[in-house]
Amino acid sequence: MIATLLQDFGRVTLTAIARMGRGNLFMLRVLHALPSLRFGGPLLVQQIYSVGVLSLQIIAVSGLSVGMVLGLQGYNMLVDFGAEQSLGQATALSLVRELGPVLTALLFAGRAGSALTAEIGLMKVTEQLSAMEMMAVDPVKRIIVPRFVAAFLSMPMLAAIFSAIGVLGGYFVGVGLLGVDSGAFWSQMQSKVNFGEDILNGFVKSIVFGLVAAWIAVFEGYDAVPTTEGVSRATTRTVVETAFAVLGLDFILTAVMF
Repeated sequence: MIATLLQDFGRVTLTAIARMGRGNLFMLRVLHALPSLRFGGPLLVQQIYSVGVLSLQIIAVSGLSVGMVLGLQGYNMLVDFGAEQSLGQATALSLVRELGPVLTALLFAGRAGSALTAEIGLMKVTEQLSAMEMMAVDPVKRIIVPRFVAAFLSMPMLAAIFSAIGVLGGYFVGVGLLGVDSGAFWSQMQSKVNFGEDILNGFVKSIVFGLVAAWIAVFEGYDAVPTTEGVSRATTRTVVETAFAVLGLDFILTAVMF
């Protein structure tokens, strides 16, 4: 039994190391092919619309909901100390520093990342990628790079929209429903939220999360086993691995920045 457990552990470990190696080599191929992308071209614009614009609905609704909950919970906590006028500061800092980038990355993985993986995986199943290679067309340049760049560019913008709508949700609950002074709400936010330490660091987080989410999504699709079950497993791995990576990197970046 012990020998079987050791064999299973070794097999899993070697498989994970091999996948990490393939992922790193794949990323080098993508970076090497980046100069071939014509920024503003039809492929990139189409993918930005597919990955970013079509994700706005879930990002906006989730941001509004999270902001309203923060406003309600923050008021109930601050009113006990007579500090309900600081609700704007607490809501904005929570969204800009942590909840905005992290929740956007998780929602992005569930909506756009899984779609990218499934799309590329199905191209592999139907041998479209092999057909491109037969026609001397590099599938990495034609298929992978536009989707990778589109996901990477969309993530910071979606995180900013999530945080902005979340602040409006907190304002609606705090000022509109609970009676917090509107001037105090905005003035506390403007005086306490620092651009360099808060907004910029949150933007850096969203860039890192966007890079990781895009990398995992396109790699899992390109590396998927060319079967229906293989694409299904690859799509699941995209969401799970992106969530683990985002949560782990969030702790590291928070420790370094703040």
